Amino acid sequence: MLHSGADYKPPLFFELMAKEKPFYYGGQAVMGGVMIRGRTSTAIAVRKPDGTIHISSRPLSTLFKGKWRELFFIRGIIVLIESLVLGTGALMYSAQITTEDEKEKITPGMMWGSVVLGVLLAVVLFFVLPLLAVRFFDSLIPSAFLSNIIEGLVRIVFFILYLIIIGRMAEIKEIFAYHGAEHMSVNAYEAGAPLRTDSVRNYSTAHTRCGTSFLLVVLVISIVVFALLGRPALWISIISRILLIPVIAAVSYEIIRFEAAYSRNKLVHLLLIPGLWLQAMTTRKPDDSKVEVAIASLNKALEDDGLKPPALSPEAA
Repeated sequence: MLHSGADYKPPLFFELMAKEKPFYYGGQAVMGGVMIRGRTSTAIAVRKPDGTIHISSRPLSTLFKGKWRELFFIRGIIVLIESLVLGTGALMYSAQITTEDEKEKITPGMMWGSVVLGVLLAVVLFFVLPLLAVRFFDSLIPSAFLSNIIEGLVRIVFFILYLIIIGRMAEIKEIFAYHGAEHMSVNAYEAGAPLRTDSVRNYSTAHTRCGTSFLLVVLVISIVVFALLGRPALWISIISRILLIPVIAAVSYEIIRFEAAYSRNKLVHLLLIPGLWLQAMTTRKPDDSKVEVAIASLNKALEDDGLKPPALSPEAA
């Protein structure tokens, strides 16, 4: 799950500066565990080689919990940066725990280097390569508009093929299972159910605010945006693909928030279906040991925020 945030309401101009509540928890799967992003910290729970669960948390920087993160449109860009920085840091930290190599600390250079490398690979694979592939056949395409549409569809195909390929790896299958456990625990919490394995296992591995759905929206919105740009020189097209990514991400973030808030609306639910289907490729049904880790991470995030898990009730049991 890419992000967390407040319950979304379509903002009026004078409401854009207002802080929204309540807060929704979300996170991501890491090596051997789950990271949950709370109001004040990121909590990580990782299953160590000896079978015990290592739980830790780190306070969020001002950028990731300040007023800027509540501004309409701007918050989408901040969440994108947050996801890259916090997500990469959590992955590197969890890798240390699962190999019991806590002595070698993660330096800022290591973390930012990984972020930059990851961004470059994603831009090249999902934005530059589809552009180059379609440009090779541009002489056979009758219009610039159609060329951009085909490029966007190729981009989506690349993304799906990427998920299929990595989904065959044993390590990734385990991460996808933790991804499912993360969704299940958050779904249970938002439903007011007790955070116990026997309760959480009854909830879905899909979630409307998942990062997979967000990426699909990014790819679809990019088709619309790039189609409006025509077909300029290749170097201009490449630069536009790179520079407009934050803008596309910001728009996509607002769409995801809107869809999550109105998911019970029949029309909105129809729009959610492709993203929910795609999540079947990035989640797996976890066993109880993985659900236990996800619960531990969410409990830690709640504890850091001064909250308690939902109490056991006949309705939630």
